[in-house]
Amino acid sequence: MVTPATDGPQGPAHGADTRDAAGPARPRTAPAPLSGHAYPWDVLGDPGFPDRVRATGLSSVTLAATYHSTRAATPGHPARRLVDAAHSALYRPSPDPAAPRWAGARLRPAASSWTGGEPDPFGTAANLLRAEGLAVTAWLVLGHDTRLGTAHPDLTVVNCYGEHYRYALCPSHAEVRAYAASLTAEALDGVPVDGVSLEGCGQLGVVHAGVHEKTEGAWTADEARWLSVCCCAACAHSWSARGLNPGSVRAALRTAVRTGLPLSDDLASALLAVRHEATDALRAGVLTAVRAEAPAAPVTLHAHPDPWATGPSPGLTPRAAADVDALLVPVWPVGAASEKAVQAATDSGTPVQAYVTALPPARPDDVPAHARRLRAAGASGLGLYHLGLAPAARLEVLGTIVREWRQAEGTKE
Repeated sequence: MVTPATDGPQGPAHGADTRDAAGPARPRTAPAPLSGHAYPWDVLGDPGFPDRVRATGLSSVTLAATYHSTRAATPGHPARRLVDAAHSALYRPSPDPAAPRWAGARLRPAASSWTGGEPDPFGTAANLLRAEGLAVTAWLVLGHDTRLGTAHPDLTVVNCYGEHYRYALCPSHAEVRAYAASLTAEALDGVPVDGVSLEGCGQLGVVHAGVHEKTEGAWTADEARWLSVCCCAACAHSWSARGLNPGSVRAALRTAVRTGLPLSDDLASALLAVRHEATDALRAGVLTAVRAEAPAAPVTLHAHPDPWATGPSPGLTPRAAADVDALLVPVWPVGAASEKAVQAATDSGTPVQAYVTALPPARPDDVPAHARRLRAAGASGLGLYHLGLAPAARLEVLGTIVREWRQAEGTKE
């Protein structure tokens, strides 16, 4: 077990506004060009896991330190076939509620009860992997938290019909920004890591894969865009500061959803600017926490080149790419749209890694060629999903991708 440091930086106090926090004050550092994603429970209790990683040709694992609820298969684990993670969790020792970073905070992370009683699942798993010679990137999921959103609906994303998205904490709230920074500090406290990967570092929207979702195909892309504009009290306050009437904004959004007619360019630009301002503030606080706990670790940001995108990979703001070392762009669908997304992201000037899955519905025969096309589109690396979820045949697909990528680069590891 890793013993967390008790005398290190504590991160921002609860409720602190991090809008003026500085970005990384160091040269850009390249993350591992190829890394496979995994959960702590994939590693714990499975002495064969490092060998399966190496069999794919990978030498780096992106390991979840915080994660949302999930029901995850474990086809390669010797003792189980399923993990039911009932709620979002911090996979570190339970935080001390009296610690400065949590004192007075309404938002606090929960520990897991599905990792076999291990008090520090991430720390222990990370140390096991690094002892095996594998690099570890800490994978942090920040704004996606149904447990907290259900308990504190006033801090969640609200659409123009007044409907709350319980899974989505809105970064316009100072409490949410402080929580994300404190969660980051807690996750990294006392654990050596080789990189940090930030998922959900921005606003989630109407599209959500979970709770037996029955919404697929219900909205056009434009309707989903307007239903993803947050209309919570904090966002409305920011609108008012820009001279907008919140009631009129909500009415305009409802009209756009109902009729399919676009918002005026001026209104759309103002709404996007409010979202981006909050996203930049959230990321600034998180990066301050990263730099305090893991100053040398390269930071990868899950992001999408569409500035309106919401979800695990929020749309890039004008400032975002320059703040981090690499962008991880979601390109699970095989096809031209994914290649265009990589190309568009490279315009930022920040190295782009392609986030690729070997899991269904992707067809195994299609994925290696997909990875080759993404490389041709400008991807400098791959985030591969998923070392724990994939059965043996799908792990072989990951191995093919890695082998072809290294051959194209003329490298062995």
